[in-house]
Amino acid sequence: MAIEVIIHLQNEDPVLAELESLPDPTHQFLYLANPRRRDGRSLHYVTEGATAFIFPWTRITFVEIMEREEDREVIEFFRD
Repeated sequence: MAIEVIIHLQNEDPVLAELESLPDPTHQFLYLANPRRRDGRSLHYVTEGATAFIFPWTRITFVEIMEREEDREVIEFFRD
């Protein structure tokens, strides 16, 4: 199951993408799949048809890991 993340790159708008797993602390790069803008539109600097990218950690400010739908607890209100 892919992990949805928001990548904050230096001097760029945030990028929404998927990771297959959380990165190991020893890795020098971050492997992303299906990067796009937060509103779902494609990135202007990405070639059409490209689906996976490798970003070096030196370009990444921080990574937000989004909560998965199945991890959310649903609370329903009811009356007796």
